[in-house]
Amino acid sequence: MKVQLITLGCSKNRVDSEHLLCQIAASGIEICPEDTPLDLGGADVVILNTCGFIADAKQESVEAILRAVKAKKEGYISRIYVFGCLSRRYYKELVAEIPEVDGFFGLDDEKPLLAALGVKYSPALAARRHLTTPRHYAYLKISEGCDRSCAYCAIPGIRGPHVSVDMDTLADEARSLAAQGVKELIVVAQDTTYYGLDTHRKRMIAPLLDRLSQTEGIEWIRLHYSYPEGFPDDLLELMASNPKICKYIDIPLQHCAAKVLTLMRRPGDEASMRALIEKFRTRVPGVALRTTMIVGHPGEGEREFKELLGFVQDMRFERLGAFTYSEEEGTYGALHYKDSVSEHVKQERYARLMELQGGISMDYNISRVGSVERVVADSFEDGTLLCRSSKESPEVDGQILVPLPAAPGSVIGNYINVKITGADCYDLSAQII
Repeated sequence: MKVQLITLGCSKNRVDSEHLLCQIAASGIEICPEDTPLDLGGADVVILNTCGFIADAKQESVEAILRAVKAKKEGYISRIYVFGCLSRRYYKELVAEIPEVDGFFGLDDEKPLLAALGVKYSPALAARRHLTTPRHYAYLKISEGCDRSCAYCAIPGIRGPHVSVDMDTLADEARSLAAQGVKELIVVAQDTTYYGLDTHRKRMIAPLLDRLSQTEGIEWIRLHYSYPEGFPDDLLELMASNPKICKYIDIPLQHCAAKVLTLMRRPGDEASMRALIEKFRTRVPGVALRTTMIVGHPGEGEREFKELLGFVQDMRFERLGAFTYSEEEGTYGALHYKDSVSEHVKQERYARLMELQGGISMDYNISRVGSVERVVADSFEDGTLLCRSSKESPEVDGQILVPLPAAPGSVIGNYINVKITGADCYDLSAQII
């Protein structure tokens, strides 16, 4: 039997997939590459790890399921199994509407899903992974669920309350990943700075990262999904002093207008956010800040949106992404607010925000021209070596492009020094020195 597992949604889903694939591979079942076209007949069984977070992600997951159903009807695959957030959130509806799927499983149904494949779960492999990322980097999920109550977010209802993974388990997993050739750990969770509050009654993210940095073979540790409230000072101290901790903070702020933040059920206001950003840049010189914003949330008028534009203009985030508000059933926002901003206005505001950020990103990238930076070579495509510095995270940030006449061989996955020679609003160009 050959199995293909397709992961949709966030990097946290990818970690779940890799744990599952490890159990499957250990049983002797062959794993087909994730990007193999279904109609090539490479896999007997297709498993889809789905996302149910926002409308676009749900649609992507449903479309992926339907493509698998089509491949099954045409005889390319024999069985389809679906798990993950979409399956958990809409189990009854999916079972009724897509009967061609051989089994739908929730987030905690790893053992039943394995049993459907004829695989017995092995506790000894609980902290082991079958990597689906390039060999030199991997995501490390340090907790599950979330205790926040943001009005727009369905995650607590899907994944439950916050539960930190035991630190010894994470250290063991990091050692296992390093043994597979991983050099960069990207730490993820619904809220990474909340780590340890349930187990130690205090934030333990800095002690965790310090311990992970002692793992032989790990050269970079990058932090994603940090919440602004209660951001721990000891984490900034560690980031400033420990060369293995990337000076990179991914901190989704979502908005700055006090009215909108209140309706979002998020603490703080523009003044507190400005003070936090100033502290980051003072305590960690050279830090690269990434954030995300939501436009079109109920209560956001033109005045509040202009507040957001002014805030972004002043803060000059090195990286910024944005989403339009998506009303999600079962959330506080869907139950208590009217989705009052039209889709046209949402898209118009999104375009204005991203146009502003494009100029800011361009200025930041131009400021790096002429500098020498240490980068990791991720891949080689069409005569170009695709690299990243500690200021770029894979998949979500730009790349540093190094033209080369031929494939570089052993350079992939290793660190090299380059000189930045050019810039646009997203990517940089460079040459090896």
